[in-house]
Amino acid sequence: MSTPDTTRRVGVTTEGGVARLALDSPHNRNALSDLLVTQLRQGLQEASEDESVRAIVLTHTGGTFCAGADLSEASDRSTDDPARERADQLVDLLRLIVELPKPVVGVIDGHVRAGGMGLVAACDIVVAGSASTFALTESRLGLAASVISLTLLPRIDPRAASRVFLTGETFDAAHAARIGVVTEAPEDLEAAVARLTADLAACSPQGLRESKALINHELLTHLDAHRDRVAAQSSRLFSSEEAREGMTAFLQRRAPRWSA
Repeated sequence: MSTPDTTRRVGVTTEGGVARLALDSPHNRNALSDLLVTQLRQGLQEASEDESVRAIVLTHTGGTFCAGADLSEASDRSTDDPARERADQLVDLLRLIVELPKPVVGVIDGHVRAGGMGLVAACDIVVAGSASTFALTESRLGLAASVISLTLLPRIDPRAASRVFLTGETFDAAHAARIGVVTEAPEDLEAAVARLTADLAACSPQGLRESKALINHELLTHLDAHRDRVAAQSSRLFSSEEAREGMTAFLQRRAPRWSA
């Protein structure tokens, strides 16, 4: 009997010109732990260098695509500003997805929160199933969707951005498609993904590389121009008394002091 790999956080398979990377840490809702981020970066790089791969699918196991940063690791950081280190780590991951020379297709059929929203927005194409829900709850915790905004704000309708950033409300896949968070919310998720990956697999490596560079040029420029500003904001907010109250109230399942 084989021994299960308890250190695996990202499953990787390659077939038919498509590399499939699945966030596989359901015990903590696929939170962005150091190990998961390291394995995800490695999987993305290897798929990028594999000449047989035309496209990369980023998906998940369990009922949550990604819940954001793994806050349980905060005390393990070696720096004096662990919140800034986490912010920089997420920026680097988002930038890698955006700059890869191969298209990254997000396939979501679960809950997306916090840093997970940034990952979704970094993907080139995103399809979301009926089990998907989305929310930017940072404003309810005394925070802001700082780093996530780097990839999300250039993608979505500005009026819709004001609403979902400020209210923290939860919305479904159909609404996510209407406002630009995802590309499509098909009735048959697997069939839609099969059609999409077949189309990408038929394209030339050069055509995909140059088309993606053309599409994402402004996004990369925006990301590089604003990364320090939003990372500094994220660090400042996570260290604030109000955010500590917000996160404590959330964990204790009570209303924060400022709640009306």
